[in-house]
Amino acid sequence: MADSQNTQNYSEENIRTLDWKEHIRRRPGMYIGKLGDGTFADDGIYVLLKEVMDNSIDEFMMGNGKKIEVTLEEGHITVRDYGRGIPLGKVIDVASKMNTGAKYDSKAFKKSVGLNGVGIKAVNALSTGFTVKAYRDGQVKQVDFSRGEVVEDHDLSMSPEKNGTHIDFNPDDTIFENYCFQEEYIENLLKNYTYLNKGLSIIFNGKVFQSKNGLIDLLDENMDSERLYPIIQLADEDLEIAITHGNQYGEEYYTFVNGQHTTQGGTHLIAFREALVKTIRDFYNKSFDVSDIRSGVIAAVSIKIEEPVFESQTKTKLGSKDMGPKAPSVRNYMLDFVTEKLDNFLHKNPEVAETLQRKILDSEKERKAISGIKKLARERAKKVSLHNKKLRDCRIHYTSKKDEKLDSSIFITEGDSASGSITKARNVNSQAVFSLKGKPLNSYGLTRKVVYENEEFNLLQAALDIEDGLESLRYNHVIIATDADVDGMHIRLLLLTFFLQFFPELIKNGHVYILQTPLFRVRNKKKTYYCYSDEEKKDAIKKVGAKPEITRFKGLGEISPDEFKHFIGKDIRLEPVRMKKDVTIKQLLEFYMGKNTPDRQNFIIDNLVVEEDLVNE
Repeated sequence: MADSQNTQNYSEENIRTLDWKEHIRRRPGMYIGKLGDGTFADDGIYVLLKEVMDNSIDEFMMGNGKKIEVTLEEGHITVRDYGRGIPLGKVIDVASKMNTGAKYDSKAFKKSVGLNGVGIKAVNALSTGFTVKAYRDGQVKQVDFSRGEVVEDHDLSMSPEKNGTHIDFNPDDTIFENYCFQEEYIENLLKNYTYLNKGLSIIFNGKVFQSKNGLIDLLDENMDSERLYPIIQLADEDLEIAITHGNQYGEEYYTFVNGQHTTQGGTHLIAFREALVKTIRDFYNKSFDVSDIRSGVIAAVSIKIEEPVFESQTKTKLGSKDMGPKAPSVRNYMLDFVTEKLDNFLHKNPEVAETLQRKILDSEKERKAISGIKKLARERAKKVSLHNKKLRDCRIHYTSKKDEKLDSSIFITEGDSASGSITKARNVNSQAVFSLKGKPLNSYGLTRKVVYENEEFNLLQAALDIEDGLESLRYNHVIIATDADVDGMHIRLLLLTFFLQFFPELIKNGHVYILQTPLFRVRNKKKTYYCYSDEEKKDAIKKVGAKPEITRFKGLGEISPDEFKHFIGKDIRLEPVRMKKDVTIKQLLEFYMGKNTPDRQNFIIDNLVVEEDLVNE
């Protein structure tokens, strides 16, 4: 009976075919990954910019146009390149017909970033305003769109402009709610293009980005510790590698395929890490442990592949096993390249080889010093996890996701009341809670041994599953959730010290955030406003009117689970923890956690803000 009823409810009327723009707008995650509002570097609005830029970069790689101009003004992005320009009779097709483009022609775009003719159409469909102008041989063709629909198809006209393509767009604020571009994220994206394309100039709002030394400049820009030896640069037509070691813990990689930043790595990164270990073992004729060889490594790998296969439309992870049709495998190509060129370099530069060996031996010495306590520490962490005393886990984990739309977070909080409120209010599918017991240890200046000796640090490391690197990181967002008072700030500082000291890649890869919770609640019988600043509180008081009830939240434990749902749901406010480029981790930790008390006192005095007395309001 039930089967018969289901059959009756399922008819030809239930079958629909969506046109291209409707499908993109209904399923944007299939085309650009997650949405977001611009808070995170991988939010969709930056993917839109990247899709436009990729086309301009492909033009440059084919030898056309040495300059790209990018402007940002009030959420509006313009990209102007000086390549060949879209063929004037195909402007509408290129911008609005799926699977249409020049990149199917391998002669025109042999090693292109975008191959499936989708990216620019996604930008068009997901923008309230999208204009494309193609300049060719003294003529211009312009078409204006809105959400993928043609608004105006301008007649072909004469133009003095140089050949190239001009695209401007406004992301649709009904899809990217309250979006705001962060210039720092845009600058990082544009700089990466210049590191990979010597001779290219990108002008962003008047700032000029270009690179003379390629991946060496990239490592110089991103290194937070002193390099132990000069950056080694190895290159041929299809592969460029830059590598050095620093005094930091962990490994740090920047990988690219045909100019695309593959933030999740892929077959080329796996092959490089294998090749690095094999080459160093063979050179020194010693079976060094893998972790000792790669501890403190920072490297950039840029490879060019014909018809690359990525694991998603956002192209963050390479899936290709071969360099191209009838070409060697990525693994074999990488092994041969690194084995030959790095081995030759080390033979020709004995001082570098000696420094590298000393770094490996120092890592080996430290690893053996803590090997005795690691097993006990793991067992202790396993017991605590089984008894669920510290970690209230979630069901979906970052490393196990097969769909980029799936995500996970962990809140690190202090005290039973605060962790209890978050635990009751959280989404059990994607939000975990780790409860600290008191203030963490100040780990500044200590060795990695403390990670295993200190129970809190050992259990936190186990919860995140980062002992062997970020490959097994279980949560994309590691969120520090502490009270907005002196004690809460101190706990926050101690946790950041721990991460910077032993797991700096967590912060450098954009995984660590500070949870912003409201300072005030302003309400009357009809309306309630949660305010995160004095300015928001003043605006709320005006909206509520006479005799508002004003509550000052002094701690997370005072916020009920029902109210907490408002702050850790879709409207969650997270402040990314980022490093300033002109300050190293060593300098940062020395200033905040070292013995330079007068300097810190002056910093506090210069930056002191006195909160108004709420009692007298």
